[in-house]
Amino acid sequence: MSDLQQQVQAAADKLVESGEERGLQVAVYRDGVQIVDVVAGVADPETGRPVTHDTPFYNFSIGKGATATVAHVLAERGLFGYDTPVAELWPEFARHGKQGITVRHVLSHTAGVPGVPLDTTPEDVCTWEKMTAALEDAELWWEPGTKMGYHALTFGFLVGEIVRRVTGKPISQVLREDVTGPLGVADELYFGMPDKEHHRLARLEDAPMDMSAFGEMPADLPMFKAAPMTLMPNADLGNRPDYLAADIPAGGKTSARAIARMYAALLGEVDGVRLISPERLREATTVVSDGIDEVFGMPTTWGLGYGIGGPASTAEQSPTVFGMSGAGGSAAWADTATGTAFAITKNRLTHDFAAAGLFAGIVSRG
Repeated sequence: MSDLQQQVQAAADKLVESGEERGLQVAVYRDGVQIVDVVAGVADPETGRPVTHDTPFYNFSIGKGATATVAHVLAERGLFGYDTPVAELWPEFARHGKQGITVRHVLSHTAGVPGVPLDTTPEDVCTWEKMTAALEDAELWWEPGTKMGYHALTFGFLVGEIVRRVTGKPISQVLREDVTGPLGVADELYFGMPDKEHHRLARLEDAPMDMSAFGEMPADLPMFKAAPMTLMPNADLGNRPDYLAADIPAGGKTSARAIARMYAALLGEVDGVRLISPERLREATTVVSDGIDEVFGMPTTWGLGYGIGGPASTAEQSPTVFGMSGAGGSAAWADTATGTAFAITKNRLTHDFAAAGLFAGIVSRG
C-alpha cells in the first residue's frame, strides 16, 4: 500500500469514526494509472452494508461532467460543432426566440434557459418528453451569451436531447457505448440506472441543516424562480427509485473510481483509451464564461461543460483544474498541469465541500 493510499484511508476512516461522514469513496488517477482507491463506512446504515469499491452513489451534479464528456466525444466525431445552433439539431427548440442558442451557450451555462416551470414535479423530471417539451416552450431569461447562470436541471436535458437528436439514442446508451463501456466502468457510472441494480447503491442521508438561512433569503431570488423547492437536492429525492432509474443527466450515479477514470481518460490514455484529443481538451477547459452567476449569485467560471477551479479553490487559484461538484459535497475533477484526476463520493449530504478540500490537500501534497 502506498503512503498516499494510507494517508487518504486514514483520513477517510477518521471522518467516518467522528460521525462527520457515513460512507465514502476516494479515487485518484495520475498519468492514467489509479494510485488511490479508498472506501470507508457504510453504504446503508439500516443494514450495515459496507461501502465497496464498486458501490455507486447518486451524486447529483457530479454527473454533469459525464454529460459534457459525451457531448465532447460526439463533437470530436463531427456530429455537431460548439457553434452549431441547437435548433438546427432540434427544430422545435427555436420557439420564443431561442433560435440563436448554440451548443457552446448550453455547455457554458449562458443559454438563458436556466429554469423549469414552477409546477414541475419529481415525476415530471423522470419523464423525458415532459422536460424537453418544457424547454421547447421556455422563454429566455437573457440574450444567449450575454450572461451566465447555472442551468441546474435544464443543462442535462438540453445536452441530452442534442445527443438524442444526432445519434437517435438516449444519452444513457451513448454514455455506455462510447465512454463507460470502453473504460470498463459501465456498471459503475450511470444516468438512468436499471431497477435491478438499485440494491447496490449507497443510501443518501441529509446532514443537519440550519434552515433559518433560507428564511432570510428574499422570496424573489432568481434561484427560487428556476425550480420549485420540491426539486432542490436532498436525500429523499436522491433515494427515489424513479429518480434513480430515469435519465436525468443533470446528475449521475457513480463510484468514485469510475468518474475519476473518466476524467483520467480526458487527460490522456487509460489502458489504451483516450476519450478526446489534446486539442479538444484544451478547448473544453478554456474559460468561456465567468462572473456572478445570475441564478445563484456567486462568482463562477465555466469552460465547456466543466467548472474551472477546484471545489475548495477558485479558478484564479487553480486555473488548470476542471470538473464538477455535486450537492451534498461530492466532487470529481482533473488537473491538466499535474495529470491528476480525483473523485470523492459520499452518502451524507453536507452543505460544504470540506471533505473534498481535505482530500484534495492530501493528494496535492502526496
